Amino acid sequence: MNDPRIKQFAEILVDYSTRVKKGDVVLINAAGLEAMPLVKELYALCLKRGAKYVEYTFSVPEIDRNFYNLANKQQLDHFPQHKLDFYKTLTVYIGISAGNNSMVMANARQEAMVAYQKVTKPLIDQRVKHTRWCVTRYPTHASAQEARMSLDEYEDYLFSACCIDWKAESRKQDKLKKLMDKTSQVQILAPDTDLRFSIEGLPGIKCDGRYNMPDGEVFTAPVRDSVQGHIAYNCPSIYQGKEYNGVRFEFVNGKIVKASADAGMSAALNKILDTDEGARYVGEFAIGVNPGIRQPMRNILFDEKIFGSIHFTPGQAYDECDNGNRSAVHWDLVRILADGEIRFDDVLIQKKGRFVHKDLLDLNPA
Repeated sequence: MNDPRIKQFAEILVDYSTRVKKGDVVLINAAGLEAMPLVKELYALCLKRGAKYVEYTFSVPEIDRNFYNLANKQQLDHFPQHKLDFYKTLTVYIGISAGNNSMVMANARQEAMVAYQKVTKPLIDQRVKHTRWCVTRYPTHASAQEARMSLDEYEDYLFSACCIDWKAESRKQDKLKKLMDKTSQVQILAPDTDLRFSIEGLPGIKCDGRYNMPDGEVFTAPVRDSVQGHIAYNCPSIYQGKEYNGVRFEFVNGKIVKASADAGMSAALNKILDTDEGARYVGEFAIGVNPGIRQPMRNILFDEKIFGSIHFTPGQAYDECDNGNRSAVHWDLVRILADGEIRFDDVLIQKKGRFVHKDLLDLNPA
């Protein structure tokens, strides 16, 4: 792929998102060989910016599937200490997903995937807590097909969502963060959705292109036991290689007490929620504000940023906004609110997917 936008994309990831500088130790980790053009640009830029060591790795999901299907308990329990030792030397991590089949794990052993996710959690914790990290996607035919687009259309969509003025977007997000910081009670209303919860004492966190690309959300977390009501999500979600549609949760005192999904997926859904105690509580509430993302693509890195959407996430809370919930699960599920509204302390801030609060109007796309 010989596209000048790849160089622009790489410059944003290196110079804005991860701020690579002299003396850094960088890992560029690509899941899928199709990301080669972006890896090449990133590698060269990191060296030009003075990083003292740059490593790049490629993983192949089809091979990973063999591990989940064939590994015995001893192999699943083995912790890759050598990886953690290397991760402890890193200052920058850039992760790229460029798989050619999002369903490659659909028939892999789910219990093995969950078990290994728990074993390797220290690797994720190390890179998240101790590096300047960013994760992104590279356009492939498979991802375009999932988005119901041609590859050309998907490339245009991806680059328009990523290659924007992130400093300007960050300034716009400041106003939503400040309003969140002052808010106690939140209500989400839409057809088959009526959620009420508290965010009092939990900060709003801007997502302005530093950690995800594309980015574009402001998140917080509900007080863990405060969530009451129900929500019907209206975006497809691919999790552990399976697609879930029509996910619906009912909450009592913060806990998901009833969970269902369309197409016979309720049992699989509940199995995920039974991973551990925290999987039935919510670790994140976020409002999507990327002006270039307006429709679901079956890719959560995009879908959670849809302008006019929220995601309400069962599982692990983030350290930046910690409501105390702990889980091996963190599953961003999206509700587009083109037919709904958001209220902060009984004040309407968004209606039918557009901000109506006077302090937030400049967040709306033109």
